[in-house]
Amino acid sequence: MSSKPVIIALMGPTGSGKSNFINQLTGRKEDNSAHGLKSDTQGIREFTVNLSNNRLYVFVDTPGFDDTYRSDRDILRTIAEWLEKKYRNEVKLTGIIYTHRITDNRMSGSVCKNLDMFSRLCGDKAAERVRLVTTMWDKAKDKNLAKSRVSQLETNFWEPLLEAGARHEQFENSSDSAWKIVRGLMGEGEAVLLQEELVDVERKLNETTAGKALYSQFQKLLHEQKETIKQLQEEAKAQKDPELVKQLEAEQRRLEAELQKTWDDMDKLKIPFFRRLALLFSKKPQSRKIELSLPGN
Repeated sequence: MSSKPVIIALMGPTGSGKSNFINQLTGRKEDNSAHGLKSDTQGIREFTVNLSNNRLYVFVDTPGFDDTYRSDRDILRTIAEWLEKKYRNEVKLTGIIYTHRITDNRMSGSVCKNLDMFSRLCGDKAAERVRLVTTMWDKAKDKNLAKSRVSQLETNFWEPLLEAGARHEQFENSSDSAWKIVRGLMGEGEAVLLQEELVDVERKLNETTAGKALYSQFQKLLHEQKETIKQLQEEAKAQKDPELVKQLEAEQRRLEAELQKTWDDMDKLKIPFFRRLALLFSKKPQSRKIELSLPGN
């Protein structure tokens, strides 16, 4: 091989078009399961393309932080382990493509969460290697409205990433469009903040910027779940309809099970007090984290 392989990681919410983007690059047949409500990518998948210029391209499909079957903590650990392994083998990402559906008429909580986690694991030093790619333009009925959404994304949600050096690209659901975006990412690779924290600074996953952000998200979720259970209890007491009370109690039991799972996930991310003290005096990673100001945060 004449040069180092080009390694492009794709990240973003479930159903935002990561797998389809890779299909356009590799010529793979589209998997119909990707159109359903369930997550199609449950682990890290690498796809290799060797072009006639004798250069190897590796496209990496990653799960989103709203996976159907797995917790956000498991998703972060899966991505972190893959990134750490590559970095320890002195392999850096040539670029990162973050996909976003242009058909979304609002930034849902899960999409905001994905963007926040992505920004925190990436860091601003690697931001120049990031492309914020809007997908599903062929499904947008009103092109002017879609362009207006891009402006809102760029001036609000994406602004910190763009200021750090990331760029927006429009994916037209074709092989030519996908390769144009990839070719704009040629050059030397860059370590993301999560890799520096895990390897250079020797932090544990729950001690990284992304890990601590996930812990904060769990705290917020825990509060919301408690409040919802309290409301259900009050509503059940006020009802005289036995069937409705039964439904409310069933929903309460479901939420209590989720509450316990959130507690368990938080407990696994908790940093012991003396370890927190030690981290105050530990060396800092070279990158700075990108702070996003998202609704509800």
